[in-house]
Amino acid sequence: MKNKVINNIAMLALTGGMAMGFSSCLKDKPFPLYGNRASVKVDYKYAQTADTLQDKTYTTFLSANGNYFVANNAGSTVFNYWPNAHTLDIFTDGYLRTKNDIYKQRMSSLLAGIKTSNGGLSNNFYDDMEWLSLSTLRAYSATNDATYLTAAHTLWTDIQTGENSNQGGGIAWRKNQLDYKNTPANAPAIIFAARLYMLEKNEADLATAKRLYTWLKKTLLDPSGIIWDGINANGDGQISKWKFTYNQGVFIGAALELYHATKDAAYLTDAVNTANATMLDTDISPGGILKSEGQGDGGLFKGILVRYMTLLALDADVNEADRTKLITFLKFNAETLYTQAIERPSFMISPDWKKAPSGTTDLTTQLSGVMMVEAAASLKAAGKL
Repeated sequence: MKNKVINNIAMLALTGGMAMGFSSCLKDKPFPLYGNRASVKVDYKYAQTADTLQDKTYTTFLSANGNYFVANNAGSTVFNYWPNAHTLDIFTDGYLRTKNDIYKQRMSSLLAGIKTSNGGLSNNFYDDMEWLSLSTLRAYSATNDATYLTAAHTLWTDIQTGENSNQGGGIAWRKNQLDYKNTPANAPAIIFAARLYMLEKNEADLATAKRLYTWLKKTLLDPSGIIWDGINANGDGQISKWKFTYNQGVFIGAALELYHATKDAAYLTDAVNTANATMLDTDISPGGILKSEGQGDGGLFKGILVRYMTLLALDADVNEADRTKLITFLKFNAETLYTQAIERPSFMISPDWKKAPSGTTDLTTQLSGVMMVEAAASLKAAGKL
């Protein structure tokens, strides 16, 4: 471990970074009290680092048959559907940033590989299909390749079968548990339906987005602005008051996309309120740094939140005071990850953005880090960092 730390410091020096320590007194303090970094000058090369992370992720996690990305960097051969959907998303990030056709090749190969590995696009989990519907729709918007739009429509047709009257409405989590409804099965569907409406102007899609949003806000949004995970997980009609980072992200995204589709300012207010609540919540963002949610599924959660917070921060209609808070928060997390959580030269990423990784790195964990660095690169390109 000593040699790993020395290597990290040496590599950071070469790339303009510097290792920094964090006082334990930060862990219970809300952002932004401790949101300002000490006056250490660091040249944060986000675009260059994103390029390296993209390449290292590709070569480290690509399966032997080239069809998908495996679950970890320790010899796994496991295909997991939903992380591969987000892998398609990071390739789209890379293509949008660079316009390099290598990303288009990777995107196309991965969608074909997901179909082969999964035996088609359908899945038992509605939320998993929603992640792939979102990434294929983004890929279509980036490339104009109709293959992605066809996949998005195929998925959307299946996803809509999950909406039912159990718990008063909403889309179920999975096909064999139709009475359990949660944020991950509804907020991404709202994002997708609103975006599809803006692309194709099918009023039924906008109606679906509004209906799902009304149910989600009424059922799972706390007055504080925090969105809870779900309802009726145990068949008792109770709300699961779990604070997951990605739930906050997709609710922000749902509100933001409905604002884009309708120009109803109430949706934008909801997005900003949840973003502010997330930044101030000491369980979610202790000391202003997004919490570690471990590896496995939880490893991906932070990256999803960062994706939608970044879209909100870049939206022209967000007032400057709120934009400043969002950018300061994202900047603090990006800088912390950049200097603390990337193991160099492997460029593997820790689930805890305040310290270096140790042991195995899961694909999910790696993807969150790539999303954060890609987000920082986009903010820097926009002149916000």
